[in-house]
Amino acid sequence: MTFVDSNVLIDILSHDTTWSDWSYRMLVRRSAGGPLLINDVVYAEISVHVGSEAELESIIDDLEVTMLRIPKPALFVAGKAYLKYRRAGGIRTGVLPDFFIGAHAQVTGLAILTRDARRYRTYFPEVEVIAPESRR
Repeated sequence: MTFVDSNVLIDILSHDTTWSDWSYRMLVRRSAGGPLLINDVVYAEISVHVGSEAELESIIDDLEVTMLRIPKPALFVAGKAYLKYRRAGGIRTGVLPDFFIGAHAQVTGLAILTRDARRYRTYFPEVEVIAPESRR
């Protein structure tokens, strides 16, 4: 099973000229090894790129991605990781979703497919991160 970060799905939805091919290839490769999963946060982040909930549900079905709710232990771990980040001088805006995603992967023991590995590797070192070589 692989947890899929928002940026990978957004690459595909937006037909990003730099990353959509890599993201799609990796999604296909990881799906061969088991289910692809997202959580509430990823669902919300990718909803910005579609016109309706029905369209988003169709895309998720087409990509064979399964929604997995964030368990309470992951919410707790996310808060603690975010606190560590803030105490280390991290900026406030736009990062909390990454902590929900990283904590969810950690608590469930899932690898995470992302293009932005740095924060996950720093705050969730137990999580296997699948990312482009240049971003490791």
